[in-house]
Amino acid sequence: MDNDQTNETTLRDYLRVLFRHKGIIAITIITVCATVFIGLKLKTKVYESQVKMLITAEKQVEATYLREMYAGRNVQQTLTQSEIVKSSPVLSRVVRALALDKRPQDDEKKFSSPLKARLIDFQFKSFNKKMQGIPEEQKESFLFRRAIESLKKNIKVEPIRDTNMFTISVRDYNPVGAALIANVVSRSYVMFDLEQQLAELKLKYGEKHPTVNLIEDSVAILNKALSGQPIDAIEAIGPASVKIMEQASVAIEPIGTSKALTFLLAVVMSIFLAVMLAFVFEYSDQTFKTPQDIKRFLNVPFIGSVARIRFGNNRLIKDVKKKSKYFQSYRGLSDQICLLFKSENLNSLLITSAVANEGSPKIVANAGYYLAKTLQHSVLIVDANLRTSAMSRLLKYDTKGLSAYLEGQASMDEIIQDGGVGPDVITAGFTDKNPVTLLESEKMSQLIKTATQEYEIVLINCANVRDFKDATVLSSLVDGMALTVNEGTTRRQVVQNACTQLQEHNAKIKGVILNNRTFPVPGFVYDRV
Repeated sequence: MDNDQTNETTLRDYLRVLFRHKGIIAITIITVCATVFIGLKLKTKVYESQVKMLITAEKQVEATYLREMYAGRNVQQTLTQSEIVKSSPVLSRVVRALALDKRPQDDEKKFSSPLKARLIDFQFKSFNKKMQGIPEEQKESFLFRRAIESLKKNIKVEPIRDTNMFTISVRDYNPVGAALIANVVSRSYVMFDLEQQLAELKLKYGEKHPTVNLIEDSVAILNKALSGQPIDAIEAIGPASVKIMEQASVAIEPIGTSKALTFLLAVVMSIFLAVMLAFVFEYSDQTFKTPQDIKRFLNVPFIGSVARIRFGNNRLIKDVKKKSKYFQSYRGLSDQICLLFKSENLNSLLITSAVANEGSPKIVANAGYYLAKTLQHSVLIVDANLRTSAMSRLLKYDTKGLSAYLEGQASMDEIIQDGGVGPDVITAGFTDKNPVTLLESEKMSQLIKTATQEYEIVLINCANVRDFKDATVLSSLVDGMALTVNEGTTRRQVVQNACTQLQEHNAKIKGVILNNRTFPVPGFVYDRV
């Protein structure tokens, strides 16, 4: 009855999932890309410069710290160098030489994006507020220690495999600054080594020994070179047990992946994540979404569907344009109902829903109108919902109805409303009695028999199956029944339970109508796949 009933998964099915969850896909992609974009804007480019150092066994005196350092030549040696390079005596000299503690707290603004600059301004103002009221001496001491800790975080010491060499790498927002700091750190480290030897030599030989003078001259030369500018290779090598083999140069490119490539990868990954989420939501959703779901989970025929209308889902088709998808869906559904009546030799069909608010009154009213007005069948609509009379309100009838007939207060002819060119209608009416008692009465059975003799098509609507027994009672009086389910809201288990309940009472379920159906795949795409 519908060209979507195949159980084979096609490209359309995958596209249907993607287009149905296009909102989730769009939000995911936008969220991920926006987060990465903002993160990249808040990330200032960092440059790295490095100095290559050589560890030699040549030393002027057998200092205790050196002896211990050479005892474990590989891993321990590297760890020792790393700790010495990052030690306070070495870094303190660097901070003083380059006046890093005097560096403006918002110095990063010169290299950052406008967005990051605003954040830096906020942090700078917050920092200044915290520093207000602190004595100048304590403030200078705090800034000095802060500069040391910041420098320590931006220094990395790594061994060069299968050699006695290691590198000292320094990162900074300023490429020139990174090279200067790396050179000064390496020279300060060499000076620290020389000073250790100098102290041992003075104790052993005195202050006038030639070796002592040689090392003092080397320390003086390196002290003058703490500006970070390149020095001669001979001065760089010097008499220390650690030697500068290659001085730092200004980095040309920032470290890390380029921002453009990072953002491109973020776009690709966001699309991948969005598609995954779309399918996760799709397969975790326990509602009916397609005609295939009806056959797969209920094992009953799919009769037809009613398109979702943007405004007023309970509108009658006589009030909408004939070219609209809403009207056209009722044309297809009515044709299928007509074929069902002929192929199954039916005279009456009960149309109800598994749960409340599934739109069965609207479907009965509109299908009946189309069958009578367009297909020229004699149609009778019976509103057997004695509890809410939704169809009566929809058709705007306010007269004695079915309840009056079942209670013996009116004849059948008196309760039938002449529809003119449309279907005749029996409204529900109002009653204080138990609807189940009235519906299972002999008068109800007689009404349906008489109606099927006088009309080609009798469509009956009643209260939902889950909450009431009305459908179970009426199922034995009609030739067949159909259930309506709402796309995206009616849970499969609820409808399965309703079908089981009806089948236990030998109800003749002829199929299911999918209400509020959407067509997420655009027509121009659907027609080409």
